[in-house]
Amino acid sequence: MDSEIVALVGPTGSGKTAVSLELAGRWDAEIVNCDSRQVFRGLDIGTAKPTAAERARVPHHLFDVVDPDAAFDAARYAALARAAIADIQSRGRRVLVVGGSGLYLRALRVGLFPGPGADPALRARLIAEEEATPGALHARLTAVDPATAARLAARDRVRLVRALEVFETSGRPLSEWHAASRAAASGLTMRLVGLRVPRAALYARLDARCEAMVAGGLLEEIRALWARGYPPELPALRSIGYRQMGAYLRGEAALAAALAAMQRATRQLAKRQMTWFRADPTVQWLAPGAAARLPA
Repeated sequence: MDSEIVALVGPTGSGKTAVSLELAGRWDAEIVNCDSRQVFRGLDIGTAKPTAAERARVPHHLFDVVDPDAAFDAARYAALARAAIADIQSRGRRVLVVGGSGLYLRALRVGLFPGPGADPALRARLIAEEEATPGALHARLTAVDPATAARLAARDRVRLVRALEVFETSGRPLSEWHAASRAAASGLTMRLVGLRVPRAALYARLDARCEAMVAGGLLEEIRALWARGYPPELPALRSIGYRQMGAYLRGEAALAAALAAMQRATRQLAKRQMTWFRADPTVQWLAPGAAARLPA
């Protein structure tokens, strides 16, 4: 049996769940979640988690892993995902990693580099330098770390600052840290398949999905989480949907305004996810229908 691991990626609302169920059924595969919010118990409607019926069709892993008040990060995800993948493969089945959390997928594929911590004073100085001379950070990074500079846009100030921070505090370019991390990683190789949906169609789908979430019980889900003692200030409950509808339930926003804010935040998330995955040249982009017909 082909043991290739396939990762099905793309923006929220692009149809990953439906495609993954089709592929898993045909490939005799099991699904490993790669969504940073679907790991939390009780966050079902607002995270578009696969339904109980969908999860009953094929085995799913890394859903409902921790309670909403638990700490969870990319490093913990990667450790759990690697264990799940090893278990699946030991039983002779295919692995299908599914989700839109780019950082979690990166942690799983190549690890997280143990770089130096933040230096607030240095960051402030670099930001001031860029504001005084736009383009200065990219030019400086090109001189000290051309490999990283080549993959960063000149306007990507957050990542430019971090790359220069790593270099100035450690004396090593970020590209070297990443290379060392990849060498020490688990050695997982994956085929990445991205779902491509025209932006206008995707945004319309996302707006409709937000409306369906509210109509389908999102408000009741939030009330139930609060009643169980999970306050709205928790990071998990600051997620898209929970934050905006929580404001409505607290009387801080009208329902229409909260829904509009939820829709806008969801579209912005989809845009960020597309930006992340488009930067990876190894992703094979397909329409959902074509992806669902991929041969084993």
